[in-house]
Amino acid sequence: MERYTFSYPATANHGLRRALAGVVGSGDLEVLLEPAPSGDTLVTVSTALAGTEQIWWRVLERVFAETAWPPVRLDIHDFGASPGVIRLRLEQALAASRKIGGNDERC
Repeated sequence: MERYTFSYPATANHGLRRALAGVVGSGDLEVLLEPAPSGDTLVTVSTALAGTEQIWWRVLERVFAETAWPPVRLDIHDFGASPGVIRLRLEQALAASRKIGGNDERC
């Protein structure tokens, strides 16, 4: 199991709530999103695939360049997800965190 940490400046200022998207399983991943009081967006990736840090860096660089993110903490548990699935789960977690009603949202 490898663990990578990335940090990105927050580029939005709206309140979010906790959210969960996806499940850890063959070829998939889970994204846990928690609001941060201020500062940057911190991403921690735990993956079963060795030597994938550059792939994660490239995918996350693109996602954070194209989408405004408020300060949050993202914990990602990966089991071999493709870049397309990574992007989808991040977008699902962000969308779920903006929904009204309840304390938590699961996708």
